Amino acid sequence: MIQYHDEEWGIPVHNDRKLFEFMVLDSFQAGLSWQIILNKREGFRSAFAEFDPVIITLFGKRDIENLINNKTIIRNRLKIKATISNSQHFLDIQKEFGSFDSFIWQFTDGKTIINKWETTDDIPV
Repeated sequence: MIQYHDEEWGIPVHNDRKLFEFMVLDSFQAGLSWQIILNKREGFRSAFAEFDPVIITLFGKRDIENLINNKTIIRNRLKIKATISNSQHFLDIQKEFGSFDSFIWQFTDGKTIINKWETTDDIPV
């Protein structure tokens, strides 16, 4: 987990496909440990067309049923449907802002925010 954090999660991302991948994995992680998601990451990558939102928007009922039966991912129907729906919203944002990266980084003026709290008590609510 430390290697993942230091070499991937803790690094600013500006690649739309990678940002979409993180969104998909984060949504499946809800209620589960991150370790479970990382252990199934390759299964997710294969099942969700290498995290290509254009392809995922085309997923239909048959694809959903195949995903429900895919033991290499988290088989939660609502999370699967949310991923398909979110892929269209992701593409809509890309169209409006030029990229998802442009959209998401606007909230920090394109800068990484570095928190330098010394104790957990220093963290704002």
